[in-house]
Amino acid sequence: MGANISGGSPEFDRNDDVYSRKLRLVDLPENCVALIMTRLDPPEICRLARLNRMFRRASSADFIWESKLPANYRVIAHKVFDEITLTKLIKKDLYAKLSQPNLFDDGTKQELWIDKNTGRLCLSISSKALRITGIDDRRYWSHIPTDESRFQSAAYVQQIWWFEVGGEFEIQFPSGTYSLFFRIQLGKTSKRLGRRICNSEHIHGWDIKPVRFQLATSDNQQAVSLCYLNNNPGSWSHYHVGDFKVTNPDVSTGIKFSMTQIDCTHTKGGLCIDSVLILPKECAKEVIGSQ
Repeated sequence: MGANISGGSPEFDRNDDVYSRKLRLVDLPENCVALIMTRLDPPEICRLARLNRMFRRASSADFIWESKLPANYRVIAHKVFDEITLTKLIKKDLYAKLSQPNLFDDGTKQELWIDKNTGRLCLSISSKALRITGIDDRRYWSHIPTDESRFQSAAYVQQIWWFEVGGEFEIQFPSGTYSLFFRIQLGKTSKRLGRRICNSEHIHGWDIKPVRFQLATSDNQQAVSLCYLNNNPGSWSHYHVGDFKVTNPDVSTGIKFSMTQIDCTHTKGGLCIDSVLILPKECAKEVIGSQ
């Protein structure tokens, strides 16, 4: 297919002294090209659309992009767009918008997008959307501005005895296996004279007892992991809580998750919490690596 994909001079074959023109992809009717595109991945469709006007027109067919969207895309789209906006968008534009991070929940606390490779849902939940014990007591917790967060803010604990962070979310996930992560960092970073520096003076207590990460779903799936927080100060890390599987995209799946260290024999502190990520298991490493 690739050899004869572009325009140019016609090609001929000799067959018993009769010349016959070879059929090339650019000679196919527009609707046939559109049908071929349904078999391709979105990046491949976009590359073909750049070849000529006919390919560009074919690539805009609604049925192509509806096949790339998850079956329950309307439920996901309604989290971000109102009904009037949805009716105006062609499927190609809807796919393009959903494949980019979209803020919802007052535009500051949560993001969702569709993974281009799997067509599954990705979520990022800000620290401001989490339940944090003692968050209103400025002796222990504060929200600090940072351009290293998707939400331009992270929760920072200076020192505390009872450490408890949790949250929950519910939506109709597309079918598949999903992984849940906490994005956290030891120490508090800032910039001075254009250089990134890390203040690690409050880091303590995380090497004495492990942190308990936990998730539970509305259909009784559970995962628990224990982990000492010993990553390098100033480096964002993604701590894997566990995985859950969605088999029915027409039923909402509720998820509860938490991160706790409630051994009150010692204090702990010097920790930033940015967000919680829920990602398709197949692409989790790629998404995390890009952050």
